[in-house]
Amino acid sequence: MTAFDVSERRIWEGRAESYARTFARLCAHTVPALLDAAAVGPGTRMLDVGCGSGSVTAAAVGRGALVRATDAEPGMVELTRRAVPGVDVRCGSLPQLPYEDDEFDAVVANFVLNHVGRPLDALAEMHRITRPGGRVAVTIWQAPGAPGQALIGRAAEAAGLTRPRWLATVDPEHNFPRTREGLCALLEVAGLDSVRSEALAWDHRVGAEDWWAGPAAGVAAIGQLVNSRGPAGVAAAKREYDALCTEFAADDGRLALPHVALLARGSRPGG
Repeated sequence: MTAFDVSERRIWEGRAESYARTFARLCAHTVPALLDAAAVGPGTRMLDVGCGSGSVTAAAVGRGALVRATDAEPGMVELTRRAVPGVDVRCGSLPQLPYEDDEFDAVVANFVLNHVGRPLDALAEMHRITRPGGRVAVTIWQAPGAPGQALIGRAAEAAGLTRPRWLATVDPEHNFPRTREGLCALLEVAGLDSVRSEALAWDHRVGAEDWWAGPAAGVAAIGQLVNSRGPAGVAAAKREYDALCTEFAADDGRLALPHVALLARGSRPGG
């Protein structure tokens, strides 16, 4: 594992339930488009990589697909097992998954490439387990991100918080531009054909306290930043956050937070 992979394991260990209560609803927004991109329907043999709280798995089962799922964090595995009883859900981490060559008609990964230290190797592994003619579809967060994606980071910066030293970034030799063009190029280098990408933009509507709850609980890298100076730092960031929230206030009293994700799909040659 790279240093980034090690820090990701540390970030997510034991935080599955907090994720399910907070950021999971945001990440579920792209699920229908992701499954459409992979042409998931009745009888499709599909793998949900990085299954998280189970939103992709549940939606694919609802379409009549034959679904299996995997996640590196045991807590996420348990969440998906509870959400979709009867589905084979295993612990497994990219770039080495516990499946045979050519095993699936479709392999999907919702916001998973954001959390791996070797994204190209991860896609090559998804390519390996997809049958010739099968489909791979992935989503990532665009960078630079939309204003709603930057809200909590702005609050942390205004409070004087800095990124913890142990919180690694992707090594430059393994990184790629988090743009439509950069994501397409990555899929093509991984050996996929007929690659296409699109941007998915929406306003995530959520209560201000609910949106704060995830980072305050240490969820994701932003949660580690918010908690980097203990309770005093969290309180300072919360004061800044409360002030900044006025920029995103909607008529119904919730926040309307603009987000942009990138969706790409490709086919394995042959078939």
